[in-house]
This record gives sequence, structure tokens and C-alpha cells, in this order.
Amino acid sequence: MAVTDQLALSPASAGTASLRRIVWSSVIGTAVEWYDFLIYAVATALVFNKLFFPAIDPALATIAAFGTYAVGFLARPLGAAIFGHYGDKLGRKAMLATTIIIMGLGTFLIGCLPTYEQIGIAAPILLVLLRLFQGIGLGGEWGGAVLMVVENAPSQKRGFLGTLVQVGNPVGNLCALGIFALVSQLPESDFLSWGWRIPFLLSILLIGVGLFIRLRLEETPAFRQIKAKQEVASMPIVEIFTHHRRAFFTAVGLKIAEISYASIAGVFVISYATQTLGMSRSTILNGVMLSSFIALFSIPLFGWLSDKWGRKTLFYLSCLFCMGFAFPMFALLNTKDPVIVAATVVVAISFGQMVMFGVGAPFYSELFSARLRYSGASLGFQIGAAISGGLTPFIAASLMVWSGGATWPISIYLIGCALITTFATFMAPETARKEMA
Repeated sequence: MAVTDQLALSPASAGTASLRRIVWSSVIGTAVEWYDFLIYAVATALVFNKLFFPAIDPALATIAAFGTYAVGFLARPLGAAIFGHYGDKLGRKAMLATTIIIMGLGTFLIGCLPTYEQIGIAAPILLVLLRLFQGIGLGGEWGGAVLMVVENAPSQKRGFLGTLVQVGNPVGNLCALGIFALVSQLPESDFLSWGWRIPFLLSILLIGVGLFIRLRLEETPAFRQIKAKQEVASMPIVEIFTHHRRAFFTAVGLKIAEISYASIAGVFVISYATQTLGMSRSTILNGVMLSSFIALFSIPLFGWLSDKWGRKTLFYLSCLFCMGFAFPMFALLNTKDPVIVAATVVVAISFGQMVMFGVGAPFYSELFSARLRYSGASLGFQIGAAISGGLTPFIAASLMVWSGGATWPISIYLIGCALITTFATFMAPETARKEMA
């Protein structure tokens, strides 16, 4: 069934036309945010190790570049804490407008940065600070965007509709990879001189588009009801850690396997294929782009299946894949066959990341009551992302140096992450087709 048909059949309290507008507004706004965040990931593997850390050994420069990439993930919990707090106190809508400005400005300014050659050590320091801004913006944005849809959706279709927000990720990724694929066609000197800046500078235009969309949204019925009853939490984060620790740590654990696969197959592999295997940038970027295109359709499918089979079933199946594919993934990459390498990236991202990434949007939200939902879902999602996603490329690069270029430690690491998420799934309640608290 087409997405528009599903929306037309959804008897949400917001009304059919209103629900459709909420869903698509959330998708577009989230796509803008993800574009800003993900172009940094691509630039990390292709540019930053050369322009901002050029005075050290190439392997160590890559580790340093992935370290700055990790800063964005580590800043996301801070954004979740700040905007989750005010999102539970003041509402979802206002936070969405604020976060898109923070994210967009941080991205634009990265495109204006002088390089190490021009200003020395100040260049990587400024890069880290702007990455912090990106992380804070995305950390606060995700929860609000998801709740705008989830809190308006009927229970029997909440999985499908909630996952549609996550389609903003592959849309943003396609835009980020597409613009980098274009500028990477430039001669190497031009690309490293000014071409890499174009994707970042375009962000200033996207701020206006995203902000216009966000300001047209209405507050969710769940928050309006809490506010009318004067049940707004005064200190939601404190309440979560004192009375809802199990739900919080479950949400963190649910994120670990998914984001580790995303970081390896979508970020680290770009560096691995170009530097270790000697493959062209275009080959590996094509694989990542194809996986993002497929995700436009697979994410809603996984959400629909989670409404039928349950959230936990989809998570269990994805965890089994993560463990089973950890070693074959690198064996297939090492063939250096462009078709096999691209297909490997597609399979790894589709089943190792996108299943749990899509279904996680409604799942994390359903673990918490409405008065704590922004803070709880955001913090669980972002702390899990910080622990696994932010550190995984850095850990992977370090493990390769430690093992003399071998990839088996990375595979074991991925299996360990999958085991953590499997346990978290076991501890989580099944929330599909049930009314939210």
C-alpha cells in the first residue's frame, strides 16, 4: 500500500489532512537536519584528515579526524538533555525551530573554516567546536520530530507512521552524498581547495526551508493535554533517572548495534576502501548512496512490519543479522570487486542499521509516558548513539592500527554491540498496537 493511502486511512486525532501535513513536514525538516550532520561524516573520510590534520602520520590523521567526528555524537546527549527538558516543559514545536537554526549555522561555518595550513592548530580546534554545535542541534531535534508524528498517530499504525520520520535520514544522506559525488569530480587540487566547502555552504539555504516548515506545525495533542491538566514535569531528566531507569537504559541498549553498523558500513568503510584497499571514492560512495535510496522504501516497510509482527521481533532479526554478517562483511569488501563492495555496503546498512533505526523511532517513544517522553526518548537514543556511533569509527581505526591492518577485531566488536542490543530487546516490553501512556 502506498504511503499516501496509508495516511488517508489513518483515523488520527489530528485529522487525516492534518496528519498528512505533520508527517511530511517532519520528514522534510528532519532531512535538512540529517543533511547537515551527515556531510560532516563524508568529509571526515575524504577531506579533514588531509586538510586539518596533515602534519602527522596518515593512519594517525585518520584516527584524529574520526575523533572530531565522534565529538558530534558525544554532544548529542547534551542537546537531548537541554531540548528534551524544555520540550517536556514548553512543548515540542518551539524546540524544533531552535534546533534547525543551531544545526544549520554550525554546518555553514564549517564551510568557511581556514585549514591547518592557513591558521595552524586553531583550524582543528574550531572544527571540533562547530561539530559540537552540530551534535547539540541534532541531539535536540530528533525527539521532537518523532513525537510530532508519534503523538498524533493511531496506535495500530504508529510503527509505520513513526518510521516515516526516519526517512529523513536517507533523504538527507542522499543529498549529502549526491553533492559530494558532484564536487568530487573536480580535480583533486580544486576539490581540496574549495570544492569540499560547497556542501557545507549550501546549508544556509536549507535553514530557511526547514524553519518555514517547522513553524507551520501545531503542538501535539499529548502535550496540550498534559499542559491543560497542569501535569508538566518540572525536572523530567531527574524524574527519569530516579523512577524510570529501566526504560532509559533499555533505550540506550537498543541503539548500540544499529549505530555501530551505521558507523562502520556508512562512514569507516569509506576510509577503509579508499586508503587501505586503494579503491576510488566514487565506488564506495555509490554503494552508500544506493543503500540510502533503498532505505526510502525499506524503512516504511520495516515500520509496517513492526505493526504486524511487533517491535521486538524486528529488533531480534536485525541483531541476528549483525552478528552473522560481521565477519563476511570484511571478506566481501576485501575482494575489491566494485559490484561486490557496493552490494556489501547496501546489505550491511539495510539490515544492520535501517531495521532498528526505523522501528526505533516509535519504539523509544513508547517506552516513556507523555510527560517525560521528549527527554526519555531523546536521551536514550542520543546516549546510545554517542557511546556506539561516536566512538565506533575511532575504535575501528585504532583496532586496525593495533592489529597491523587486520579487521577481525572490528568484527568481534560488532558482534559484541549486537549482543548488548539483543539483551536490551529482551528487557523491553512489546509496545506495538498498544495505547501510549
